[in-house]
Amino acid sequence: MAMGKQNEDGQGDLWVAAAALPKASGHPFYQRLNAVLKAHGFEAFAEAECAGYYAETMGRPSIPPGVYFRMMFIGYFEGIDSERGIAWRVADSMALRKFLGYRLDESTPDHSSVSRTRRRMSVETHDKVFSWILTVLAKEGLLKGKTVGVDATTLEANAAMRSIVRRDTGEGYEAFLTRLAKASGIETPTREDLAKLDRKRPKKGSNEEWEHPDDPDAAITKMKDTRTHLAHKAEHAVDMDTQAVVAVTLPRADEGDPDTLPWTLMEAEKQLAAVSQDADAMKHLHEKPLSEVVTDKGYHSNDSLTGLEGVRTYISEPKRGRRDWEGKPQAKEAVYANRRRIRGQRGKALLRKRGEYLERSFAHAYETGGMRRLHLRHRSNILKRLLIHIGGFNLGLVMRKLFGKGTPRGLRDLLSPLFSQLFSHTKVIRQLWTRLEHSDRFQSGHPKIVRAA
Repeated sequence: MAMGKQNEDGQGDLWVAAAALPKASGHPFYQRLNAVLKAHGFEAFAEAECAGYYAETMGRPSIPPGVYFRMMFIGYFEGIDSERGIAWRVADSMALRKFLGYRLDESTPDHSSVSRTRRRMSVETHDKVFSWILTVLAKEGLLKGKTVGVDATTLEANAAMRSIVRRDTGEGYEAFLTRLAKASGIETPTREDLAKLDRKRPKKGSNEEWEHPDDPDAAITKMKDTRTHLAHKAEHAVDMDTQAVVAVTLPRADEGDPDTLPWTLMEAEKQLAAVSQDADAMKHLHEKPLSEVVTDKGYHSNDSLTGLEGVRTYISEPKRGRRDWEGKPQAKEAVYANRRRIRGQRGKALLRKRGEYLERSFAHAYETGGMRRLHLRHRSNILKRLLIHIGGFNLGLVMRKLFGKGTPRGLRDLLSPLFSQLFSHTKVIRQLWTRLEHSDRFQSGHPKIVRAA
């Protein structure tokens, strides 16, 4: 066989027939996902919700709503953190082109069109898409809503600590240190002098004094790896029966867990109420939604327990020593009732499950899903992306039930051992046949070997 050579002449045919273009067979995962979306009427829903954003006669054609939301789903399923990366991946993949409904001779949306579409659509529109996905989960029996677990994690902001400025004067951090050094008697301070002065200064990272000029919603926060960064806080409310994320909120990173818990539960209650509007989905929901709440010890406080009156709480209790309950009968009753529940068999089982289910949602959404470091700024923009990103996680639960795997990578991991085993058997057969061909008996035409061959 002759070796092929690279064609150095870059000029190809001026016209190529559409029938001559290669056809993409499509990815089996995305084909099944498209079937799920079509079966539940996603296109009609998205176009009806976004009709107010599109003009009938003015401007060039923009991204269809179904394409925009599918590209955000791709960000989760492919683990791509930025809209620019999503646009590049879509343009490069024939299977993803087919998932979005684009032919090979059509241009896919670039990242500027995606970001422009995201900015024009409100948070409420993205929230309705999230509610629609929860309704699909309920119809498939993957949403109960009785017991909800709550936990939070930090996301690194798209902002650098060296760029923060004072809230009162707008003065930069290095200029501020230089002014302090000169006031202390150092006329020409070096970088070592500034670093030494900064180490000795108390409360140097106060969010009350400092902010980032381009992302004022970001807060100075110590991350889980003990580094200090500007960050945002994502809080999940997870159905403890099905692992579905019922609600996602984005409070400030410096807000305490007991302060953000009521708002997340209110968002979960709102989402479950929206799902209950569908008669088919209502059949699978529990008759008493949000009747139990499970959290870790970071959420334990007198106010959080007394504020959840009428709800069975399973909140891990930190070791605080002997408590003084004088003048606090309601708090004492709530704390002791919670203590009895977490010491029971059901309480222990729920707390173990909380650590598994909530951490799993963080791992899928922000580690393999690629959103641990943000590429957007301002709370509204980040929340829009988070709602659809977590919506992709919920769709993965539907795919896992119907298809066996919740992500394309999961399907690949399922099939790769089969292909490797098949390849290994084929390789062994080829090696045996090669040895047989070079054996003396084969060369001399041994009758048994010839008949076997």
